Amino acid sequence: EMYGSKAARFLHTRSRQEFYPRVPNLRRFPVPDEKVPWSVPFPNYKPIQFTYAVSELTDPDIDWKGFSTIPFNADDKKRGLNRKSYGGPYDIVSGLPQNPMGRTGMSGRGRLYRWGPNHATDPIVTRWKRSKKGNHIIMRDGKNLLEFVAISRKDSSEWAIPGGMVDPFDTVFNTLQKEFAEETMNEKEVSESKRREILLQISDFFQNGTEVYRGYVDDPRNTDNSWLETVAMNYHDESGFTVGQFELTAGDDAKDVQWVELSRDLKLYANHKDFIEKVATIRNAFW
Repeated sequence: EMYGSKAARFLHTRSRQEFYPRVPNLRRFPVPDEKVPWSVPFPNYKPIQFTYAVSELTDPDIDWKGFSTIPFNADDKKRGLNRKSYGGPYDIVSGLPQNPMGRTGMSGRGRLYRWGPNHATDPIVTRWKRSKKGNHIIMRDGKNLLEFVAISRKDSSEWAIPGGMVDPFDTVFNTLQKEFAEETMNEKEVSESKRREILLQISDFFQNGTEVYRGYVDDPRNTDNSWLETVAMNYHDESGFTVGQFELTAGDDAKDVQWVELSRDLKLYANHKDFIEKVATIRNAFW
């Protein structure tokens, strides 16, 4: 299914929030709900132009004379990047990729690294919540209670899935494992042999995953020309004897990390709650 029809049903809101994250007093141009789709005329639309510092980690700015050589909607083999969108081809307007979900009130690359899609991963690691005797906790609807590994973000203090961006020349699968390890295991406090043992366990456990979502993320960093997309995977420890036994210690980007109960009352970062709800459905768990 292509983006056009999806965008008609899906309305991004975090991508239009008034203040842009982590940049003091940077306000977006207001975009009312009905003016989000590009197909709706909005003659006085004047998005705020913002591109964060260019470095060797980011794409160049538009004034770079080789900008037009960036292969949008294709594999960028030179830079080790996949510039294709999970939702199908996106439009290039005046040489720039256009956010397939519509207007955001801001043009430029924002705080994201790439023009066009920025690919991330979200590993949702789950286990059944058990009593001290090891029995499943059964909720009022007769369904078992599921827990997932969540981190508390340093930037917003919200609970989130321990995911991250796919680095150049890296794969989605490798990133899923790496991010989970980095954010749930404080490598500075672990001996080299223990670290290797944990990474082997994670690698083994991550061989069997269920894809929960692949596509656009309604993220507060999105702009008209740059947006986040993710692959969310569920890795479930049915017995609770493998990753379910892990000693979790917050890693690089996390303030805290713990097993959190799945429930509809959760307040989560970006649209992570949608992914968690899908996992509850897949596992037939309490929600």
